[in-house]
Amino acid sequence: MSIYTVYEPPLKAHESAPDPERFVFVRDGFSFWAFLLAPWWMLRHRLWLALVCYVILAVALSVALRLIGTSAAVAIIAGALFSLLVGFEAATLRRFGLARRGWRNVGIVVGDDVESAERRFFDAWANKSWVNKSWAERPSVDGASRASSPAMGVPMARRPSSEVIGLFPQPGAPR
Repeated sequence: MSIYTVYEPPLKAHESAPDPERFVFVRDGFSFWAFLLAPWWMLRHRLWLALVCYVILAVALSVALRLIGTSAAVAIIAGALFSLLVGFEAATLRRFGLARRGWRNVGIVVGDDVESAERRFFDAWANKSWVNKSWAERPSVDGASRASSPAMGVPMARRPSSEVIGLFPQPGAPR
């Protein structure tokens, strides 16, 4: 199961509510295409700032490795490690780009694939009545209200106990 971060687009001038077809689901985890074809992946997702930084860092890495006189094998390994870093951080780069363009993070959803994640998110989104309620007030699966726990959110007072709890006895107790 994959974890997806859901982003809502900024409203257009004529919109009063966001268009569900424009929502973006960003999967957490390693991105093979960002690892293999980083510049084209960044162009596809309109990550212009990330692309400029990538090019600057790639050129700086290449120049630095040539200046210190490394072999071609070391340069290839360094380039592969740099691409590996981009593959691992692809979701973060994409979330950063969306947030910078004014998209709003509206939730996290888990699903086997993007279609099942979309289905789960929009099922919950359509039933917005539970969103602003506390956990105890949200309806359970069968529709009945959950009983609230009296200890939920209330700090517990320490009570002295004569029983030994854990591995260490109380100070001064017989051994």
